[in-house]
Amino acid sequence: MPQHFPSVRVRSVRGNVSVVEEYMNLGDRELLIMAKHVTTEPVLHEVFVIGGDAKGSHIKQQFIKISQGTRIIVDVNFKLKGKMKISNIFEKNKIEKDYAKILDDFVKIAEN
Repeated sequence: MPQHFPSVRVRSVRGNVSVVEEYMNLGDRELLIMAKHVTTEPVLHEVFVIGGDAKGSHIKQQFIKISQGTRIIVDVNFKLKGKMKISNIFEKNKIEKDYAKILDDFVKIAEN
């Protein structure tokens, strides 16, 4: 999904924890973030942004088995810095829509 993540570089992996450098397109901006991904298979994936343009952000994805398949509950708390913080006031809906598009594209890949 290079349209959303033009560059991803795994920095370290230890057990269920990965530290990843990511360039992520969100809104009309490209963010550089250092993210710690923590998984509790098969039910939970959490992303803690530990550095970069969105330091302090947290994304929690829960996977719940239901009779029709899997329900995914996503809780996102973006904390943007500098110019991104100011533009977030004016572009909040666009950022939310763009993140929802990223999630939709992940779902399409998972279903195929």
